Amino acid sequence: MSRLRIGVIFGGRSGEHEVSLMSAKSIVSALDPERYEVITVGITKEGKWVQTDQSLALEQGQEISPIVPDPTVDKPFDVVFPVLHGTYGEDGTIQGLLELANIAYVGAGVAGSAASMDKGLMRSLFANAGLPLLNWEVFTRYQWESDPDTVLSLIEERLGYPCFVKPANLGSSVGINKATNREELVKALNEAAEFDRRLVVEQAANKPREIECSVLGNEQPIASIPGEIVPGNEFYDYQDKYISEQSQLIIPARLSLELEQTIQEYAIKAYQAVDCAGMARVDFFLDVDGQIYINEINTIPGFTKISMYPKLWEATGISFSQLLDNLIELALDRHRERNRNRTSI
Repeated sequence: MSRLRIGVIFGGRSGEHEVSLMSAKSIVSALDPERYEVITVGITKEGKWVQTDQSLALEQGQEISPIVPDPTVDKPFDVVFPVLHGTYGEDGTIQGLLELANIAYVGAGVAGSAASMDKGLMRSLFANAGLPLLNWEVFTRYQWESDPDTVLSLIEERLGYPCFVKPANLGSSVGINKATNREELVKALNEAAEFDRRLVVEQAANKPREIECSVLGNEQPIASIPGEIVPGNEFYDYQDKYISEQSQLIIPARLSLELEQTIQEYAIKAYQAVDCAGMARVDFFLDVDGQIYINEINTIPGFTKISMYPKLWEATGISFSQLLDNLIELALDRHRERNRNRTSI
């Protein structure tokens, strides 16, 4: 039986470039060489596509032309595994490119990726599905820069302090800050505006526990056991996730059976609300009064050695390598389903 040709694409132009490199290394090292021929393709911070060796170093290399293999050539990719966290990778852009080339790929489609990436659109879909959310507001960079007094007044009136300010289209807690007064709010909005033109401001929960749940599947997704993150910093920020490693991962989370089942149900409901496929990690806040709030969904969650997504599946009974096998098969299934669509009249 011939090996499947897997293209692992990593790096990219987002603020999560370095995280992507760490995830890609973990995935490549875990793919079974007897089942897969792995080709690694790196995208530099400037947007150049380069073929890389197994070290996944993104140095100057030969630019690929065409950008992705033409399906008519002798050896196209069987499946692409996009390990591109954040913008230009998790937001539907590369998914659209791969669909144009008719290549199977791991993860959510164009619409699901784009909706899940934008924290404002995502919350609207969650609200429509009846999922519990903290109050939030969305502003554009233009609104903030052209009329800051109105934006500040609206936030203080509708949300109050403390609140969190986030770039709408970014992950790994990049650009996220907590504001407890107007001075901190101004600083947080300015920083978020450096990363995106849409800014999300969210009411803070009351001393919440941070609970995460992994989801796997296409039409019939399943949820892992939930896990809990105890941040080393005030909240689970970029430094805490990938550099200091001071946070604690508690797997399984210390929850009642009822709460665990509710979180799993909400995770699947959120997954379906944004039309996700393949994989996602769904993050929750559990307030001191026991109220659950959905925070966000991540369609290309971290795959590093300390990432919650694979750790939760391992604790549920699916090993890292088995998880990758499942994701590749789900990508092929989704591709076959997509190719059932009529494209001519």
